[in-house]
Amino acid sequence: MNMIKFIRASKNKYKKLREMGIKLGENCEIYDNVSWGSEPYMISIGNHVRITNGVRFITHDGGVWVLRAMEDSFKDVDSFGAINIGDNTHIGMNTIIMPNVTIGKNCIIGCGAVVTKDIPDNSVAVGVPARVIEDIQTYIDKNRHKFVNTKHMSYEEKKMYIEKNILKH
Repeated sequence: MNMIKFIRASKNKYKKLREMGIKLGENCEIYDNVSWGSEPYMISIGNHVRITNGVRFITHDGGVWVLRAMEDSFKDVDSFGAINIGDNTHIGMNTIIMPNVTIGKNCIIGCGAVVTKDIPDNSVAVGVPARVIEDIQTYIDKNRHKFVNTKHMSYEEKKMYIEKNILKH
């Protein structure tokens, strides 16, 4: 796909998300295979947020289905909760974000996490249920030696760099 088609596809995707009611900031990167749940208008996403494949947003408590059969006073009950994602946050693949959760700004949520409670600003959170394991500065300090400046490279340039400098056959 050429770059112009990619930009048009991205603009159309983000327009459609906004039409669904999602409050979506600027400069976000949202992969295609994301589930927005049955109440996408309860989701707010800040600026410069990446949401990767398989992420699922859950804005309601499906457990009330059981309660509806137990008591007449519950026959029409629902339970909802908003989800808020702060600026400059990365949500890893296959993460599930539950209702009534706020993820702060400058956060990294690891792949496969189940976020059941708020994650504070500048945090790295992983696991089931997700828990904060370190702050962003600790993540930087711990991983700085692994960082390589390849983002600007083409696929082939990056592949050659990795084979020469990282894989070291």
